[in-house]
Amino acid sequence: MKYIVVLADGMADYPIEQLGGKTPLQAASTPCIDRLARMGTIGLVQTVPLGMSPGSDTANLSVMGYDPRQYYTGRSPFEAYSIGIPMSGEDVSFRCNLVTVTEDEPYEEKTILDHSSGEISSGEAAELIAAIQAKLGRPGMTFYPGISYRHILLWEKGPWGYELVPPHDILGKKIGAYQPKGSHGKLLESMMRESYGILSQHPVNQKRKARGLNPGNLIWLWGEGKKPAIRSFKEKYGLEGAVISAVDLIKGLGLCAGMESIDVEGVTGTYETNYDGKTKAALEALARGKDFLYVHLEGPDECGHRAEIENKVTAIERIDHLVVKPIVEALDAKGEDYRLMVLPDHATPIAVRTHTMDPIPFLIYDSRKSDEKNQVYDEDGAKQTGLFVEEGYTLMDRFLKGDGEND
Repeated sequence: MKYIVVLADGMADYPIEQLGGKTPLQAASTPCIDRLARMGTIGLVQTVPLGMSPGSDTANLSVMGYDPRQYYTGRSPFEAYSIGIPMSGEDVSFRCNLVTVTEDEPYEEKTILDHSSGEISSGEAAELIAAIQAKLGRPGMTFYPGISYRHILLWEKGPWGYELVPPHDILGKKIGAYQPKGSHGKLLESMMRESYGILSQHPVNQKRKARGLNPGNLIWLWGEGKKPAIRSFKEKYGLEGAVISAVDLIKGLGLCAGMESIDVEGVTGTYETNYDGKTKAALEALARGKDFLYVHLEGPDECGHRAEIENKVTAIERIDHLVVKPIVEALDAKGEDYRLMVLPDHATPIAVRTHTMDPIPFLIYDSRKSDEKNQVYDEDGAKQTGLFVEEGYTLMDRFLKGDGEND
């Protein structure tokens, strides 16, 4: 038996007037998912425990089968782990975004235009982070380059006590009210302030502006955390697993859980990613003996943050056509028994441009079952089934062991 999770990050949404009152998932053409839905199990799941922030970190941790209330220590340690940054139990890491802010106002009056600096390339970003490290790095505090706009600040034996805001939660807002707070926030705020003077005139950003691209003209620190200790997926479930993603966070989650992280050339974390490459890598991993795959697609989430309605619909359609369909067809052709789950980690509605706590729809398909039902996979269809999984981390047990079965 093979087990595949197709995680369409941020796919769930609200009805949109421009789509005739449909959500992007309802508006998208998804014939393969539609067919699986008629023979599968559909319901809603609360991936993020009430009282916790609806981030991709807590949500994906939950989908992977780990209770965030027990295992979550912050977002950035997973990302640090994914790029090989060693952490002791006393260290504190921070996510360091390269963001785009307006240029003409005083610092407090600047507005965040883009939390990803126009999906800046990793090569350009590495030059900018090197400049930040040269000017702002100090003994015990080091900036590490990551992928695209996502980077890490590590504070060795750092203090604890921060109130930090994700930049994608305040798009279009003035940054003065959202500076680091808490007992140790002043140093982080001073670094962010100084970064604008370093980055705004950097040749990389001058060239980006000349090409009509958003510059990475400010660092934004958030997602603080300490080294996690996660029970391995194989120990927990007895399966050899792998993750396929363009996002450091998901790679780090998988690695912390003892899974292989499979890199695919040309993946971007956008709706224009290398879908074919991810699908090929997934099938190759299954062929060489992996029992469990976690295939993560970031595109719908990025489109939600950017309020790109048509692109979000397109991202969902491409996931159906270029990922779910070829995986299903390949496994069916081999006569392989498998279970496949399709779901987002959280909702990223176009209307609010950030993550919400809404329960999200899930679909579980078992190749051994053929009974058809009159049901559809979308936000409303999942609600109509009446199936609701209140503790999101238990959904993995349901997926791996069969409907309704527990440890």
